[in-house]
Amino acid sequence: MSQDVTSPPQDRKEPAYDEGNLGIAGRTARFFIRSPLSPLFYVAMLMMGLLGLVMTPRQEDPQISVPMIDIMVQYPGASAQQVANMAMQPLERMMSEIPGVKHVYSASQRGQGIVTVEFVVGEEMGPSLLKVNDKVASNMDKIPPGVMPPLVKTKGIDDVPIVTLTLWSRDLDSNGIPDVDDGQLRLLAQDVLQAVKQVQDTGNAFIVGGRREVVTVDVLPERLSGYQISLDQVAQTLVSANAEQVAGGLEARGARFSVTTGAFLTGVEDINRLVVGTFNNLPIYIHDVARVSQGPEDASELVAFYTGPASEIEDAGDGRPAVTIAVAKKELTNGVTVANAIIERVEELKGSRIPANVEVSITRNYGQSADQKVSELIGKLIKATMFVVILVLLAFRAVRPAIVVMLVIPVVLFMTVFVAWVTNYTIDRVSLFALIFSIGILVDDAIVVVENIYRRWLEEGRTDEDTAIDAVREVGNPTILATFTVIAALLPMGFVSGMMGPYMAPIPVLGSVAMFISLFAAFVFTPYLAISKWLRPSMKYLEAAEKREHKEAEGLEKLYRRILTPLIENRGKRTVFKLALWGTFLVTLSFFYFNLVAVKMLPLDNKPEFSVVLDMPEGTALPVTANLAHRMAEKLRSMPEVTAIQLYAGTARPFDFNGMVRHYYLRSDPWQGELQVQLTDKHDRDRSSHEIAVEARELLGKLVEGTGATLAVVEMPPGPPVLQSVVAEVYGPSPELRRQFARELTGIFAQAESTRDVDNYLRGAFDYWRFNVDTEKAVRRGISVDTINRNLAMALGGSPIGDIKPQAGRQMGHEPVQIVLQVPLAERSQVDRLGDLPIQSNQGYTVPLRELGEFQLTPEEDIIYHKDLRPVEYVVADVGGRLAAPVYAMFQVERILNQQDYTAPDGTKPQGAEEMEDAIFWLDAPPDSSRLAWTWAGEWTVTYETFRDMGAAFGVALILIYILVVWEFGNFRIPLVIMAPIPLTLLGIIPAHALMFSLGLGGEFTATSMIGWIALAGIIVRNSILLVDFAIHEIQKGVPVAEAMIRSCKIRTRPIVITALALVAGSSVIITDPIFQGMAISLLSGVLVSTVLTLIVIPLGCVAAGDDMCRVALATAPPGTSLPCATDAAPVKAPRKSSGGGVSRFSGKVVEFFILALYAIRGIFILLFDAAKTALKPKPARTARSPVKRPVETSAPAETGPPAESPEEDAPSAKGDSAASEPARTVAKKKRAATASDAKPTTRKTSAKTSAAAEKSSQGVQKKAPRRGIRLKIDDESDT
Repeated sequence: MSQDVTSPPQDRKEPAYDEGNLGIAGRTARFFIRSPLSPLFYVAMLMMGLLGLVMTPRQEDPQISVPMIDIMVQYPGASAQQVANMAMQPLERMMSEIPGVKHVYSASQRGQGIVTVEFVVGEEMGPSLLKVNDKVASNMDKIPPGVMPPLVKTKGIDDVPIVTLTLWSRDLDSNGIPDVDDGQLRLLAQDVLQAVKQVQDTGNAFIVGGRREVVTVDVLPERLSGYQISLDQVAQTLVSANAEQVAGGLEARGARFSVTTGAFLTGVEDINRLVVGTFNNLPIYIHDVARVSQGPEDASELVAFYTGPASEIEDAGDGRPAVTIAVAKKELTNGVTVANAIIERVEELKGSRIPANVEVSITRNYGQSADQKVSELIGKLIKATMFVVILVLLAFRAVRPAIVVMLVIPVVLFMTVFVAWVTNYTIDRVSLFALIFSIGILVDDAIVVVENIYRRWLEEGRTDEDTAIDAVREVGNPTILATFTVIAALLPMGFVSGMMGPYMAPIPVLGSVAMFISLFAAFVFTPYLAISKWLRPSMKYLEAAEKREHKEAEGLEKLYRRILTPLIENRGKRTVFKLALWGTFLVTLSFFYFNLVAVKMLPLDNKPEFSVVLDMPEGTALPVTANLAHRMAEKLRSMPEVTAIQLYAGTARPFDFNGMVRHYYLRSDPWQGELQVQLTDKHDRDRSSHEIAVEARELLGKLVEGTGATLAVVEMPPGPPVLQSVVAEVYGPSPELRRQFARELTGIFAQAESTRDVDNYLRGAFDYWRFNVDTEKAVRRGISVDTINRNLAMALGGSPIGDIKPQAGRQMGHEPVQIVLQVPLAERSQVDRLGDLPIQSNQGYTVPLRELGEFQLTPEEDIIYHKDLRPVEYVVADVGGRLAAPVYAMFQVERILNQQDYTAPDGTKPQGAEEMEDAIFWLDAPPDSSRLAWTWAGEWTVTYETFRDMGAAFGVALILIYILVVWEFGNFRIPLVIMAPIPLTLLGIIPAHALMFSLGLGGEFTATSMIGWIALAGIIVRNSILLVDFAIHEIQKGVPVAEAMIRSCKIRTRPIVITALALVAGSSVIITDPIFQGMAISLLSGVLVSTVLTLIVIPLGCVAAGDDMCRVALATAPPGTSLPCATDAAPVKAPRKSSGGGVSRFSGKVVEFFILALYAIRGIFILLFDAAKTALKPKPARTARSPVKRPVETSAPAETGPPAESPEEDAPSAKGDSAASEPARTVAKKKRAATASDAKPTTRKTSAKTSAAAEKSSQGVQKKAPRRGIRLKIDDESDT
């Protein structure tokens, strides 16, 4: 029985859409188009985004949490082996038990050792430090006797100074000596540091260089011997006289008084007046046996400042003594703001605390570099936005749609920045690159919506609100699917492990957020703006656009017929095309094998500085090291791009992130030096910092020849730092074999073409003086070994015995002025003179030191290194040349070993890692140390982990995309056709990289290139879906598959090309950036080539899968539709077996299980979608409403015979925005509504027998489901 359709009231306008089938997109658009809150919502999102832009911290690189904790142990008198066995190994075992620890390193040398605990990337510093402290504290009872309590020190990314200030004397006196020496500069630096620390959000701060203020008591050994006084007596006199304490209190005359006794020493005069003993009943004062003075300590380190040719300072610095102040920022604070505040504070101090004859040079300003990088990228972001707007303007040939897109972009970008602020991301170059490359993708949603609204307005002949809502509904589901395919391609990259994971995390996270927000904006703001009275187009423009597009479509149709028709009809030509395509693909892949494209982690960035690390032969004195470093600095001053140079000898420069990982802050031996070189701004020089560093290596390499020194030119890494570019970790059965093997490997490394700055961690041979106490003589004289040790240490100035307390108002600094008891430098520099040092016996007389033992030269012990509780040695090298990547240097080393038929010290022959017994291991350490072997580490480890995880992420992305497309089309072969162009993107990506590489413009295939390739997968699938979706609609109208694909290419070329050009516009602005050049090349070349191939490969693939195309079309067509190709697509009773596209019986069970799992997932999503749809839409009326301008049809009774079976009963089809298929869909809706009305019983009292019969008769009947999901019509009277 048919159900009457109630006509709407005449005064009420019927909408041009189906109320019950609007979907999420249509309902969202309808709500916001009609809501007066839409403009307020737009403004609110803009304000939130601006708030995020202002509040989000800015820095150059992403915040990476890499906890590295050092545990320093002193074991006086112990040998290196004893330190390793008794102190280091127990600590290593304890630290390896802590959860979250990645590696445990240790270095043991005579008398001391250090254990470094490296946690997994992402672990927080606070909890990690707590774990280490708890483990150490709970095992203090296991510390061997003689071992000092461990000192736990942390170093994290927030400890890296963001600003360094170098103070140096501007003026010279008549003798050419600076007016202000380094001791006075240090006192000044203490005052400046105290003032700078008042700046809010400053963190760790310290001073490098300058001699500390001390009171030196130079004891004369000959006078001590003459007066029969020992150093112990002098020390005891100083300690006992330098004491003051509160003795108590008393009450007198009604008042309470405290009583203080004693007095601190206040200066040189107080010390000179102290009586140290008597001789011939006469008092002996300290000034009788020593010379007391106050001033800078003896030099143990050196810091100097040099100006370069590009310096703006008029007074040239040519190695003047200097002091550097280093200041870091607190965690999660804005580095730009803190750096600017520090510099402003220093400017305020000039002329008051900082005198005019002292120059303050800013030798590091990460705030400025971060601000410049962020400002530069924001400028590129604006350029990319304008390029896209211009592209839309040219595509639509109208200003209004371009304005709509232009207004949507800021909301998306600003809200993404707001999300970054909320989720503790920073504004850095990686997060901004994520936004830049997303621009070309995120505008596509808005473009698709605007284009479809305009098209529907043209069809309806009016620019009304209801048509716009239905237009959004029409493209809603395909747009959602396409957006989620891009998100599915990006998100898996967020699970990359290692240091590159959090470093590159802003790209998948913020890119996905931007895509989601762009989808929201496309459904919310784009329709609202498009129908606003200021931006709504006129019908005259739409009609003109229709004529223009019709003419363009006719030309495209002719082109596609000339290209596709021969390939479709001629099997031979089609075979030749396939062979040419796959042949080209294989040739392209061979570019990697023939080194036409270099593969590396990240290319070097164009930085404003680099450093030169100098290692003199062990045992070299500080003046020798400083002299060679000075000559190196003078050599570098000849380079025109140099603005300043700082020399550090015997001390470490303020460390950066790279120095923190490599532990450069521990370089404090007198034979170690470093030069920090500042360059002009990259915009003011023609050469990159890498090119300048290469020249510096050549200049300095000639200078150090013959000196025995080794140097390394260290550039700031573009990404996370590592120990060195190429690292070989050598394992073996004994220390002697390991060290010999490491020395021989060092020579082999030097022969490789791509290696630079080859070195190892072996300590060179050098001697130290050891005083061997004759215990028998000492005991006979009544002198203990401890007394000898203590007196000799005081004589050499190694034991400060207190400090002075200047009177109020005379305090000159913020450091204690220590009292140093020693013999004069002329005496302690000669071992023979030290033999005259008198040692007091317990009987009161003194004995010369030489009578209690002898000095002996002793070879210094080697440092013992451990990694993860195993002994190890390190051979390191940097890379350079054409193939400047670790993997090429590693292959070259292995090739040299094979060519020389090298035999290791243990008699084995190292080979490539083809079998477990081979000596070279690429991934993990050897399973045991029974033979000599090594494993590759350093940048290779990060490279392997990154590309491995990105490859896995790419695989996951492809699976997710495949599942989404299967869910949409209900077929397992069509998604493979849709995804076919993904590998073909390499036909553009690899040759483009090779071209750039051959021209010397970079072009290495890097991690960012891989990211661009992965992102392209989602974009290419988006374009393919447009083609296939339109073709299915054409097939439903009775068009053959081949003709449908030609028509699809004709109609869909424009949106596909617009998408490609939008991505090109967004990516073109980052192609000049060294780090993200690879991503730009991948996106630019990949999308251009794949777009062309998509328009050819997809039609050919769909024609080859014509049966599946017909099945999908038949399954989604209105009931009763007969297709010309239906006879070819024979229906089957089990669609899950036929939809796989001809799966073999051998794998049928596996495919069946996979199909069932996919349908289970699909069913869950359908239930969730239905629940959301029910919650959003109002309760439907019992009467059906006919669309506007459609005649109301009277429903006919339902047919009693079963309709023809379809092979795709459960398969949903693709959603489309085709204008031609809209009438078919409308008719189908009315037929389904009429059939449902007629099939509905008029009473609820249906007998059980009738229901059972009906249920039985309905089995095997193929029911047609609407394209938004499976909705089988069930008897409403019996479902209770």
